[in-house]
Amino acid sequence: MTQYEEIKEHLISTDPDFRRLVHEHHSYEAKLRVISEQSRITDEQQIEATTLKKKKLNLKDRMNRMIQDYRNRHAAAQHS
Repeated sequence: MTQYEEIKEHLISTDPDFRRLVHEHHSYEAKLRVISEQSRITDEQQIEATTLKKKKLNLKDRMNRMIQDYRNRHAAAQHS
Protein backbone atom coordinates (compact mmCIF):
# COMPACT_ATOMS: atom_id res chain seq x y z
CA MET A 1 0.00 0.00 0.00
CA THR A 2 1.38 3.40 -0.96
CA GLN A 3 1.67 6.32 1.46
CA TYR A 4 -1.20 8.02 -0.39
CA GLU A 5 -3.42 4.97 0.10
CA GLU A 6 -2.42 4.67 3.76
CA ILE A 7 -3.28 8.30 4.44
CA LYS A 8 -6.54 7.94 2.52
CA GLU A 9 -7.53 4.88 4.57
CA HIS A 10 -6.56 6.68 7.78
CA LEU A 11 -8.68 9.70 6.87
CA ILE A 12 -11.62 7.51 5.89
CA SER A 13 -11.54 5.88 9.31
CA THR A 14 -10.91 9.06 11.35
CA ASP A 15 -12.34 12.06 9.48
CA PRO A 16 -16.13 12.19 8.94
CA ASP A 17 -15.81 14.97 6.34
CA PHE A 18 -13.30 13.00 4.30
CA ARG A 19 -15.43 9.86 4.61
CA ARG A 20 -18.47 11.81 3.35
CA LEU A 21 -16.49 13.04 0.33
CA VAL A 22 -15.40 9.48 -0.48
CA HIS A 23 -18.99 8.24 -0.26
CA GLU A 24 -20.21 11.05 -2.50
CA HIS A 25 -17.43 10.29 -4.99
CA HIS A 26 -18.45 6.61 -5.08
CA SER A 27 -22.10 7.60 -5.48
CA TYR A 28 -21.31 9.78 -8.50
CA GLU A 29 -19.15 7.01 -9.93
CA ALA A 30 -22.03 4.51 -9.61
CA LYS A 31 -24.45 6.92 -11.29
CA LEU A 32 -21.99 7.45 -14.13
CA ARG A 33 -21.63 3.69 -14.54
CA VAL A 34 -25.42 3.31 -14.87
CA ILE A 35 -25.54 6.02 -17.53
CA SER A 36 -22.61 4.58 -19.46
CA GLU A 37 -24.20 1.12 -19.52
CA GLN A 38 -27.22 2.46 -21.42
CA SER A 39 -27.39 1.39 -25.05
CA ARG A 40 -28.56 4.88 -25.99
CA ILE A 41 -27.72 7.97 -24.02
CA THR A 42 -30.15 10.87 -24.26
CA ASP A 43 -29.03 14.49 -24.35
CA GLU A 44 -30.32 14.83 -20.80
CA GLN A 45 -28.27 11.85 -19.66
CA GLN A 46 -25.19 13.27 -21.41
CA ILE A 47 -25.63 16.55 -19.54
CA GLU A 48 -26.10 14.65 -16.29
CA ALA A 49 -22.95 12.60 -17.00
CA THR A 50 -20.93 15.76 -17.65
CA THR A 51 -22.25 17.33 -14.43
CA LEU A 52 -21.46 14.18 -12.44
CA LYS A 53 -17.92 14.06 -13.87
CA LYS A 54 -17.35 17.67 -12.81
CA LYS A 55 -18.71 17.02 -9.32
CA LYS A 56 -16.61 13.87 -9.04
CA LEU A 57 -13.47 15.75 -10.09
CA ASN A 58 -14.22 18.50 -7.58
CA LEU A 59 -14.53 15.92 -4.81
CA LYS A 60 -11.26 14.26 -5.91
CA ASP A 61 -9.51 17.65 -5.74
CA ARG A 62 -10.91 18.29 -2.25
CA MET A 63 -9.83 14.84 -1.06
CA ASN A 64 -6.34 15.33 -2.51
CA ARG A 65 -6.06 18.69 -0.71
CA MET A 66 -7.06 17.03 2.55
CA ILE A 67 -4.47 14.30 2.01
CA GLN A 68 -1.81 16.92 1.22
CA ASP A 69 -2.77 18.92 4.33
CA TYR A 70 -2.44 15.75 6.41
CA ARG A 71 1.01 15.10 4.90
CA ASN A 72 2.11 18.67 5.57
CA ARG A 73 0.90 18.60 9.20
CA HIS A 74 2.68 15.34 9.89
CA ALA A 75 5.87 16.40 8.12
CA ALA A 76 5.91 19.60 10.19
CA ALA A 77 5.29 17.64 13.37
CA GLN A 78 8.22 15.31 12.60
CA HIS A 79 10.55 18.27 12.13
CA SER A 80 9.53 19.90 15.42
